Amino acid sequence: MSLNHSLETQSKLIARVPDITGRALPEWFQAIDNGPSFLRCDERANWLADEHGLTHGYAAAIVHEHERHRRSRYL
Repeated sequence: MSLNHSLETQSKLIARVPDITGRALPEWFQAIDNGPSFLRCDERANWLADEHGLTHGYAAAIVHEHERHRRSRYL
């Protein structure tokens, strides 16, 4: 998944997720895992934003981080 923002912005968004959303990253990862089976990251980000009322920036950052963690589990 390519980012529409810099790695620095990604790090800042991820650091603020718990404060902004009231949920920790593992909770968001579980929501993604339990949500619809979209093939594309942008589809998951759009669903996350629509379903949970997140801005697209935060939704995309969460999905990107989820993908990064998912891939690291298989290495």
